[in-house]
Amino acid sequence: MNISLVGKSALVTGAGRGIGFAIAELLSASGASVLLTDIDGEALEAARKTLEATGAKVASIAGDSTSAGFADAVIEKMLQEHNAIDILVNNAGYTWDNVIQKTSDEQFQAMLDIHVVAPFRILRAASRWIREAAKKEKEVGTQITRKVVNITSISGLDGNAGQAGYSSGKAAVVGLTKTMGKEWGRYNVTVNAVGFGMIDTRLIQPLEDSAASVTIGERQVRVGMQARVREQAAQIIPLGRLGTPRDAANAVFFFCSPLSDYITGEVLVCGGGLHF
Repeated sequence: MNISLVGKSALVTGAGRGIGFAIAELLSASGASVLLTDIDGEALEAARKTLEATGAKVASIAGDSTSAGFADAVIEKMLQEHNAIDILVNNAGYTWDNVIQKTSDEQFQAMLDIHVVAPFRILRAASRWIREAAKKEKEVGTQITRKVVNITSISGLDGNAGQAGYSSGKAAVVGLTKTMGKEWGRYNVTVNAVGFGMIDTRLIQPLEDSAASVTIGERQVRVGMQARVREQAAQIIPLGRLGTPRDAANAVFFFCSPLSDYITGEVLVCGGGLHF
């Protein structure tokens, strides 16, 4: 069954590469107009050009999701470019891990800021338009189902040693999701979350082979994991492999599609059966 999103407008944060790009690619391939955001301007521009080459209607805005005012700028850009917010995917994030005695206040707060404060601000910035749109539609007897998908992790559901900040931020996403599902049901907005397991992106590339890092202000945070831990994880995943960005995007797409129109406040785990 082919699911069309023609006429829908989608926002995907952290869409310059990896899972975010795969989500944007799948949404645009299904006909949606997409606004991409990312902190990495070069990666964002490359992603935009790649999607435009397929004929997709796509726009972009670069910036730090955690910076003051960025959420308002993103929603303003969304309405300027597409004049609607039908699908909103809060995907931007990264890991900055350590055991708790070695985790600084800055490190812990950074994980909360990117994983739950930034999505909160995006939703708050979008709320006025969503409420007004729903009110107008009700007055004329029409009903449009809109979609919010927040990204969490099995670390946020099960906890994970060495990830006090990341797990806390991702756990908070679940609370935000369930609350917004209850608040926005009256506006015919479904709000759900997808919890990822071990998805094969730069965040889990072998440290020994990778020089990947995330820029946080003036700080470079190296990302990746030890090769032996990565190998062990792949072995204990019931499906026997790491997930791909497309696997992750497929799970998100379900919540963006009409197939989930009567599902809200839920968390779908996309981890190949892995639980920590």
